Amino acid sequence: MKTTAYLVEEPGGDFVAAEVELEEPRDDEVLVRIVATGLCHTDLTVPTMLPQEMLPTVVGHEGTGVVEKVGAAVAGIEVGDHVVLSFRSCRQCGPCQAGDVGYCEQSLLLNYMGMRADGSTTMTRRQENGDSQTVFGSFFGQSSLARHALAYADNCVVVDKSLDLTRLAPFACGFQTGAGTVLNVLDPAPGDSIVVYGAGAVGLAAIAVARGTGVETVVAVDTVASRRDVAAGYGAIALDPTEEGAAPVEDRVRELTGGGARYAIDTTAIPAVVLQAQRSLRTRGVLVALGLGAPEYTIDAIDLLSSGKIVRSSIEGEADPLVTIPELIALREAGRFDVDHLVTTYPFEKIADAVADSRAGTVVKPVLVWGE
Repeated sequence: MKTTAYLVEEPGGDFVAAEVELEEPRDDEVLVRIVATGLCHTDLTVPTMLPQEMLPTVVGHEGTGVVEKVGAAVAGIEVGDHVVLSFRSCRQCGPCQAGDVGYCEQSLLLNYMGMRADGSTTMTRRQENGDSQTVFGSFFGQSSLARHALAYADNCVVVDKSLDLTRLAPFACGFQTGAGTVLNVLDPAPGDSIVVYGAGAVGLAAIAVARGTGVETVVAVDTVASRRDVAAGYGAIALDPTEEGAAPVEDRVRELTGGGARYAIDTTAIPAVVLQAQRSLRTRGVLVALGLGAPEYTIDAIDLLSSGKIVRSSIEGEADPLVTIPELIALREAGRFDVDHLVTTYPFEKIADAVADSRAGTVVKPVLVWGE
């Protein structure tokens, strides 16, 4: 079938609208008409890393939409269902069988290589000379920066048709990662303290769910005043790390949390900030580094070895989308995960504006929406 997709044609290039030919769904695939797609930092980062031989490509991994066709081997999903599309996992390897689907042994192939597990691709486009060109896709098992996407039972989460799909798109990755880190990795008690470095979509989702589930002391550190204001709206203590004349931010966090935070989350991937986050912790505190960017971090070894602190990472907040996304939607419906106002919508043809605003930090979570 012919559909419209937004391609990246060269490393770090702009998103360009193009007509592509999308294959019909195979037995294990689901064809989804995309309603909305969240724009994530990963969508902007990965295309800069791809070699030319893996381009053009279609990314996008926070899709929501309506099921139009279902392969013969797919169970539990029907035509007309509304779905949130998240990351893929094989559901068969050791980590998957243990419930750790974010650490699937086939994750690289299923989510990042631009093709199906058997090496085939799902899209082509007709060039000006009439030749057919391969378009790489299957990004996170969806490539949802397009009007239609092929997905799978393992990454399709069926949701109630009354819910606004434009607000649910970030639940597929950004909100799931931030909130999942709090709920699945840290599991804080009300009396614990959490400091979050970077109040973007991931950080604010962590703050929202921490406050919504009763954590009393949450500190948000960000250089952008508008994002500090949003964090403060949740009841977090907002700090500007660049405030002139103020004590180092880690000293201020330790003062606010009675000797150091029990937990820290970094979403910035800035090595100096990760180091601040480590030093913000109390004895035996835990830092979870979530940001994608810097290839190396500097750790204060003396602080680490003398305090029993833990520095670790997490993929997608240890979430299984089939479990975590419904849990987060239930919290949202109960008023305990208030994130709708973090979303700013753009028509798909304004994708360049969404990218620019995201990079400038003037919006928290851009979501691209198809018109009728």
